[in-house]
Amino acid sequence: MLSETVDHSHALAIQHFGMDEARRLARVGEANVAEMLAFLAERGIACEWEPTGRLMVALTDGHVEECHRNLAIAQELGITGWRYLSADEVRAEVHSPLYRGALAVSRGGICNPARLTDGLRAEAVRQGVRVYERSVVRAIEEEGRQLRVRSAAGGSLVAGHVVLATSAYTHHLLPRVLRRFIPLYDYIMVSEPLSAAQWQAIGWQKRQGITDGRTFFNYYRPTADGRVLWGTSEAAYHGPNRVDPACDHSPGHYASLEAGWKRHFPDAADLRWEYRWGGAICSTTRLTPFFGRAFENRLSYGLGFTGHGLGSTRIAGRILAHMALNRPGDVLSLPLVTQPPFPYPPEPLRGWAVNAVTRALRQVDEGRPPNLMLRALDRLGIGFVGWARGFTAETQRRGGRRGPARHSGAVSRRARRPGV
Repeated sequence: MLSETVDHSHALAIQHFGMDEARRLARVGEANVAEMLAFLAERGIACEWEPTGRLMVALTDGHVEECHRNLAIAQELGITGWRYLSADEVRAEVHSPLYRGALAVSRGGICNPARLTDGLRAEAVRQGVRVYERSVVRAIEEEGRQLRVRSAAGGSLVAGHVVLATSAYTHHLLPRVLRRFIPLYDYIMVSEPLSAAQWQAIGWQKRQGITDGRTFFNYYRPTADGRVLWGTSEAAYHGPNRVDPACDHSPGHYASLEAGWKRHFPDAADLRWEYRWGGAICSTTRLTPFFGRAFENRLSYGLGFTGHGLGSTRIAGRILAHMALNRPGDVLSLPLVTQPPFPYPPEPLRGWAVNAVTRALRQVDEGRPPNLMLRALDRLGIGFVGWARGFTAETQRRGGRRGPARHSGAVSRRARRPGV
């Protein structure tokens, strides 16, 4: 799903960087989508692009409140193309008995990321770029004023500047960056092609990408060949900082995904799932990308796309190009570049912290208020409370405290303090 947001939400952008920078990031994100689509059209890159927008659906009364708050924030930032849908309106779009409302966002849409990658590779080759695939890099070494990149097969190349764009694998080549991110695994399933009766039971004629309002949300979209991709944001951490093929599957996540589908769409509960897999992503504490340099500025890197890579990697490419060529540019003044995220603790504290935060966020999804740990992390500028969108109205009436990052007025007041 191609989104126009650079942070995970505009509310989090305000929390992390302030109101003025959130407005700037909103403009950058909108321009990024428009420029990307123009480039694909100009170069004839076919990637099954569908400009269907997206839905953020509410499953609880608290999520409904959150939809209204996020709509107010979008309006405050000058963002257009957002509107609220009532329960009846969203259920007319997609037939789930769980939906209580939704935010409909007109920008963005869905595409096939594998076809997009293939198309970009082909365009690079047309422009004279030499591509070496299946060449596992084992080391980057200094050689005079240059860097030598060594492959597992014994080959190597020498360059004056290296750009490292290896996402969750980056610590294998540059261990020092591990304090700024954590490798996680997301898991998804793709169904068999749906029958006409199954599509009728679900509706979904407009083919939007969809996420729900929980902290550990489901994300889903139709495919060009009539299937459904169904995923979960409850990523798994395989300690200590493992990223390898042994992590590529999780029966527990698959079972949870199947059960979740049946709750969302009981009229299509018999849908069979033909493909299941997991993949490594990397997350910073503020859930936004992180950029840096190494080897006395001869290497530039960018990582931490946290599942938003389809759009934000294009912005990262512009940033890394300016860094590699040592050319000034407006993108280099973005707080994504100038302000590093709060670091993660090392092992063994890292594994304990991930498990503790996961438990706390599950409790938020059950309707409980953020606990002391989540509130403390929020005050450090870590975005978990702002991401915890399952705080229900019933909890508010029972006296639960609101996390300040989740309400537009409180967000605005906090965000005007530099460095939050």
